[in-house]
Amino acid sequence: MKKYLILLFNLFAYTIYAQDSQTPYTTKSFDGKSISQLKVETSGGNITVTGGNTPSRVDVYVRPANGKKTLSSDEIQRKLSSEYDLDVSLTGNKLVAIARPKNKVRDWNTTLSISFVVFVPQNVAGDLATSGGNIKVDGLTGGKQDFTTSGGNLDLKNVGGGKVKGTTSGGNITVAHARDNMELTTSGGNIAAEDCNGDMKLSTSGGTITLGQLNGDIKAITSGGNIKGRTVQGALDAHTSGGNVQLSDLSCSLETSTSGGNIDVEIKTLGKFVKISNSGGNVDVTIPGGKGIDLKLQADKIKTSALQNFTGEANEREITGTMHGGGIPVNIKASSGRVNLVLR
Repeated sequence: MKKYLILLFNLFAYTIYAQDSQTPYTTKSFDGKSISQLKVETSGGNITVTGGNTPSRVDVYVRPANGKKTLSSDEIQRKLSSEYDLDVSLTGNKLVAIARPKNKVRDWNTTLSISFVVFVPQNVAGDLATSGGNIKVDGLTGGKQDFTTSGGNLDLKNVGGGKVKGTTSGGNITVAHARDNMELTTSGGNIAAEDCNGDMKLSTSGGTITLGQLNGDIKAITSGGNIKGRTVQGALDAHTSGGNVQLSDLSCSLETSTSGGNIDVEIKTLGKFVKISNSGGNVDVTIPGGKGIDLKLQADKIKTSALQNFTGEANEREITGTMHGGGIPVNIKASSGRVNLVLR
């Protein structure tokens, strides 16, 4: 049976300034209720969700979208009643917190920003969307997770349990301590992923991608930013159209490229293959020595450590052959730069 939130407005005139000081406009408790799904939607505010052992509840924060400092409870109540549909309810095991304008917004200077702070059990699947605010999630691991904001940031920690999808049109994305399959996309912001276990697809149109302590099949693509990474296991596919690539402490298969920057790679343990391409800059690579590899290097100028047990052809522009009987393919190409290969 659906239990609708009855908005109980305090008779005292709380202002938005007071709400900004950690006082929610109203709170709905769901302590003791069974919750496995969560849907939160707002048109201009932020969404914060924490999964854990805290009693389940939804805090609603309201402020003027135009930055006006104060607004009385009566003014808020009047605007909410006449201009918004606000629903905080539980149907079966699905908790819903939704704030929508009743009509198309014509003047953003007179609208309200309605934000939600939600506490639920950790084993919950989340569907969160805001048209202009930030989304912050810590501890949702109950299945498929979907997070969308048109212009804000995504801050994700301890999420998983199924496929995790996060999208922002212009903000930054940070993810940490996550697991399972993740797909994160921003049109213009940066992406940072730290201490995650599982397959990841990360893409940004113009920002920088930073990777640290990842284990899985990792794909990282940026149209114009840099890619920085350390301590990656599994497989890494990293490409930028115009930035630099800096990767260290890798224990993975690697494919990486840039059209206009430099590439600096340090591989601790070789994976199944190494493929590096740079059409406009230099390439510096360090790999373990004493391994069976099929080596192919192409550049304007090539410099290497001593090639032990090498069989093949070598000059200052191209090296093709095998080391220690061959094995792992290592292909490095710099179309208009130099290649420096160090075997240690």
